[in-house]
Amino acid sequence: MLQNCSRILMSVLFLIIFSATNYAQPQKGEFINASVGLGVTFPNDQSKFRASGLYFQAEYVFCNSSWIAFRPYLGVISTSNTVNESDFPTNYVVTSQAVLLGGKARFCAPIPYIAPYIDLGLGASIGTFRTFTPQINEKKSGVIPHIPFSIGLLLGRKHNFDVAFTYYIQNSISQIAGAAAFGVSFPVD
Repeated sequence: MLQNCSRILMSVLFLIIFSATNYAQPQKGEFINASVGLGVTFPNDQSKFRASGLYFQAEYVFCNSSWIAFRPYLGVISTSNTVNESDFPTNYVVTSQAVLLGGKARFCAPIPYIAPYIDLGLGASIGTFRTFTPQINEKKSGVIPHIPFSIGLLLGRKHNFDVAFTYYIQNSISQIAGAAAFGVSFPVD
């Protein structure tokens, strides 16, 4: 039964994506997208420790089609520990102070005014990282690879606003950096 439901869902998504492709991006062309939000880092070991801070990102957007866009990006995440010492007997740490850069592709559903999207790509984090939990003890400075992943909504008549949950999977330090962010797009022309 679950397998049939997933097939139906995939069929519906394909119909939505390929039936009307004129709304998913504001228009074909080049744009600058600026995002700001609450940054978080957490270990990938299922523990409940996390750090919070700030997140900023800028993207140069190439819209070659109305349902796919290519997006080189440059961002900054700065998080600090939020674990209360009275809750845990040891000082656990999960922090990132990094510049994020790379490229990703955005796949949009062609829906007017509110268009859901998914981003996926490759990139690198440059900075200082610390993950110390009962299962992990990692500390690195320098360049590490990451995989950016986002899920969000484009908003407005021209889809020039967006809200997203964006993540940077950093397996080499057993950590995931991310943000709840709000973005605005401006045409380059």
